[in-house]
Amino acid sequence: MSKIMTVDVLSSIKGAKPSEAVNKLFEVIKNANATNDVASNLHNSVSLDDLRDDVVISSPDSEKQIIIENFPKEKNGFLVVSKVIEE
Repeated sequence: MSKIMTVDVLSSIKGAKPSEAVNKLFEVIKNANATNDVASNLHNSVSLDDLRDDVVISSPDSEKQIIIENFPKEKNGFLVVSKVIEE
């Protein structure tokens, strides 16, 4: 199977239940304008300058505890996150 999964493949994953919100999202994605015409897409885009820097910050212990409870497995000092979608 290709590493690129089409919207049709993603929407037919085993066990997935139909969702009106997800179906609407896929329709929006299918109808997206994929051109590189920056001038016409300015009202729907975000400048990279507007994004925050990707930096590591310390979290309060209470927040760390919540994260650990959600991802209790650890490997080599990193939290293990279960696969959501497998190819």
